[in-house]
Formats: sequence, structure tokens, C-alpha cells
Amino acid sequence: MPIKVNLGVVLAQRGVKSKDLAEHVGITEANLSLLRQGKVKGVRFETLAAICAYLRCQPGDLLEYTDE
Repeated sequence: MPIKVNLGVVLAQRGVKSKDLAEHVGITEANLSLLRQGKVKGVRFETLAAICAYLRCQPGDLLEYTDE
């Protein structure tokens, strides 16, 4: 898929644990892990907005289009 998820990078840059983010956003750690690995087919805007608010970032910091 040409969309790369950089959530793991942003988490590391911010020093945030996946567990804390998942709890704040209201999703399971398993679902957050799948998102971080890019193994999901979609993400709700509500979830994306909550992640961005917690990490103080823009959606473009988390998602990147790559030309395959």
C-alpha cells in the first residue's frame, strides 16, 4: 500500500508509550499496534484527531504517501 504509517516514529520522538496513547484515545493496545504497523485498511477521523491532539502533531506527521 502506498500509505506509510509513521506513528511509531512520532511516539518515539515524543517519548510516549503506546499503552498511554491507547488509553487516552479509547482504543485497545492491539488495535493501536496494528495501526502503528500499517496493517489496517482505515482509521476513523475521530481516532486520528484524538491521536493528533494527544501527540500534538498533524495527520501528515503520522501518514505519508509513497510512490510504489
